[in-house]
Amino acid sequence: MKKKKITVLTGAGVSAESGISTFRDSDGLWENHNVEDVASIEGWYRNPSLVLDFYNARRAQLFTVRPNAAHEAIASLEKDFDVTVVTQNVDNLHERAGSTRIIHLHGELTKVRPENCCNDRDGYSEETVFDIGADEIHIGDMAPNGAQLRPHIVWFGEAVPKIEAAIDAVEAADILLIVGTSLQVYPAAGLYRYAKTNIPIYIIDPKELSVRDSRLTHIKDVATKGMETFKNLINSRS
Repeated sequence: MKKKKITVLTGAGVSAESGISTFRDSDGLWENHNVEDVASIEGWYRNPSLVLDFYNARRAQLFTVRPNAAHEAIASLEKDFDVTVVTQNVDNLHERAGSTRIIHLHGELTKVRPENCCNDRDGYSEETVFDIGADEIHIGDMAPNGAQLRPHIVWFGEAVPKIEAAIDAVEAADILLIVGTSLQVYPAAGLYRYAKTNIPIYIIDPKELSVRDSRLTHIKDVATKGMETFKNLINSRS
């Protein structure tokens, strides 16, 4: 029998329980840096050395943490469902937990690309992106095309090349699950509206929802506990 399709939209709340902080935790600061300085294209042009040092530290931190029970529960859905994960997170914890189909909307910490290839519109292709694991990059580290290497991160002020793939995944879903991001935060706030009108939508978030939608089932909890509840609900309805 053909498996039902579940599309999972994930945000910072999933990785927070593994110990990864985000700028949303502290009023526009990310690890004591102004977001504009380390997560915008203007910040890169202004001080690329600072930006590289910042992401070198984030990359090193990534290898000191582990996927948590929420990552593992999402990966385990693949036993019974055709699962696509659309994540706003730049870590690799979904991969390490065992998820096999992941769309990274905002890029990936362990990857780099030439600075003169910014996005699909400007000519960036996956062929120019490569994985460096936990390695550092510095000023003077060049790509094969001779350009300075930069983090493979979608910064403020840049297009989101994977947004069309994410929309396709949401449109194809038989069940939509939103974990660790509220419906006030884009792109999740916009993406969920592409779901078919007759499908169930579950959102795991400890905060009150600002959206009223009859399709929504709100599991008011953190990601790890909320995923337990979700799996129990799905099993009882299958």
